Amino acid sequence: MITPVALTIAGSDSSGGAGIQADLKTFAALGVYGASAITALTAQNTTGVSGIHCVPAEFVTAQIDAVFGDLEVAAVKIGMVAELAIIDAIAAGLKRWSPRHVVLDPVAVATSGDRLLAQDAIAALREKLMPLASIVTPNLPEAAYLLNEPIAASESAIEVQGRRLLAMGCPAVLIKGGHGQGADSMDYLVRESGTIALAAPRVATRNTHGTGCSLSSAIAAGLAKGEDLETAVRHAKVFVSAAIAAADRFAVGRGHGPIHHLHRFY
Repeated sequence: MITPVALTIAGSDSSGGAGIQADLKTFAALGVYGASAITALTAQNTTGVSGIHCVPAEFVTAQIDAVFGDLEVAAVKIGMVAELAIIDAIAAGLKRWSPRHVVLDPVAVATSGDRLLAQDAIAALREKLMPLASIVTPNLPEAAYLLNEPIAASESAIEVQGRRLLAMGCPAVLIKGGHGQGADSMDYLVRESGTIALAAPRVATRNTHGTGCSLSSAIAAGLAKGEDLETAVRHAKVFVSAAIAAADRFAVGRGHGPIHHLHRFY
């Protein structure tokens, strides 16, 4: 029996709701063994981020090489990358080890509104990581900042932005609509072959901390298990929607609480 393995390359959330903690919970909930390479330590809770300590780029490299040197990594999820040197280290590691699937979540701002990506690192993310990704998963504000454009306010504008992101070298873009309006939360999977709209009922809860991290890691988990891209995206959307719907079972923190990754088990 082959154990599917996924690697998350991301920041650590000290409150446990986002970052590598959310990724590892997601991998475990979906039957995938999770490994991690930590890019940054954050001091944060449900109300905000009070500090960020970046891991030296050479140690990010050491973590990546240690994991790939021993484990059969089937998929990689990339989250918070923080600064230029870390982006360079990740890009070099991906080229060195050539994983089959790479899910890039271009994290810039936490749910609380705190910035997690240096302004001068945005161009490097576009130019060095996006061409190595199998799929990029920005939300509406992240798609806008990657393109230096206003936030898309219509389905046609979202598709246009998705296609502009494709032109940066990635074969697929999932633009997440959780920041939108309406009864449904709409995500858009944009590829050269066309655009697929994925709907889920919008849940009235403030407990959405880690939603984007969890969706991208759920896609990576599906890819690690051998699912095709569309199937992995659809299954990830179902998983995260259920985790959001179950989030109010928790009473964690005074701000934006976590979603319930392990809702299937307790």
